[in-house]
Amino acid sequence: MEQETTGTEKLQKVLARLGIASRRVAEVMISEGRIRVNNEVATIGQRVDSSKDEVEVDGIRVSVKPDLVYYLMYKPINVVSTASDPQGRKTVMDFIPANPRVFPVGRLDRESEGLLLLTNDGEMTYRLTHPSFGIPKEYFVTISGKISRSTLRTLREGVDLEDGRTSPAKVSQVEKGLLRIVIHEGRNRQIRRMCAEVGHPVHRLIRTRIGPISDRQLPPGTFRELTMKEIRSLESAVASVESDE
Repeated sequence: MEQETTGTEKLQKVLARLGIASRRVAEVMISEGRIRVNNEVATIGQRVDSSKDEVEVDGIRVSVKPDLVYYLMYKPINVVSTASDPQGRKTVMDFIPANPRVFPVGRLDRESEGLLLLTNDGEMTYRLTHPSFGIPKEYFVTISGKISRSTLRTLREGVDLEDGRTSPAKVSQVEKGLLRIVIHEGRNRQIRRMCAEVGHPVHRLIRTRIGPISDRQLPPGTFRELTMKEIRSLESAVASVESDE
């Protein structure tokens, strides 16, 4: 019998470890049919293998592996957002612990700054970066020149670039020379190319939000771990996109 349960945990213990609910409340949630394991309704006392089993809470897939970490970093300018750089330039990996090994979720170009997620959760990385999910990202963009209403409308409706027309974006003018732009795509240097195409080159670009995650107090070159609440909010954001498809 011991052989059968090696490497597994009781489901309510896993839910408690993740901060979703206390063990007692988790048992109530299980009895109400709100928890699914591998796409089947869970039962009280069920054991799960966190290394391979998929768990859903109220229809939202949650990451249950015990060794997963999630960092939120403010990437400074002139830092490359890759795990390594053949040219020997400073990368985001120089600012975070070497262990456990994590990887950037998407990219932020070298001249840009702002929020970047790093994790060893491959499934979450896929869902946050794949175009089909379209997680919104917010940027504050300093541009040159006075921008007209018609140009703002062009940015909102889509700009024709060499790799195709951009998807609709949320664009507003915060003040003269400063735009707030929210996009759902992740093309290379997309906002810089969009603004250049309409005649307003970018002087400074700061990413201020990734999906529901933001932090206006995080200094450049520093990082922190995401809270359990923030991790759950990311999972909910991805799940809401999936349900809309």
